[in-house]
Amino acid sequence: MKAACGTVFQYGDNVDTDVIIPARYLNSSDPKELALHCMEDIDAEFVKRVKIGDIIVAKKNFGCGSSREHAPIAIQAAGISCVIAETFARIFYRNAINIGLPIVECAQAAQEIEAGDEVEVDFDTGVITDKTKGKTYQGQAFPEFMQKIIDSGGLIPYINRK
Repeated sequence: MKAACGTVFQYGDNVDTDVIIPARYLNSSDPKELALHCMEDIDAEFVKRVKIGDIIVAKKNFGCGSSREHAPIAIQAAGISCVIAETFARIFYRNAINIGLPIVECAQAAQEIEAGDEVEVDFDTGVITDKTKGKTYQGQAFPEFMQKIIDSGGLIPYINRK
């Protein structure tokens, strides 16, 4: 499995799916269209500043709220390579894996990494390196079968390859 490296966008607790992608944009399922509105209700500048490979770091219960897959799709389509959080809402966690968006749980990293830090995540080991601070954290690595789903670009491409 590959690694991610990018600049951090930082958010707090309970970032729900309605701020990840506001309901008023759910009339589209086009990832590019969803990406244009990703995080706009919590961070109006996000879509203007995000670059391919950047990373979101959040506190507890990231992705709570509705069960829509639009939220991880919008994040991934906006260019985010990984989301690190203390905890994820379970349905968001599963939806992220299903669409091939890498997510890593690590409480210490979520508490200490700051917006603007350059961070690298090794998906094989779960090691998170804050290159700005020169500090490493041990996140939860994915089991091998989940790594294969993410490497395939999501559950459907994984199944189609089988």
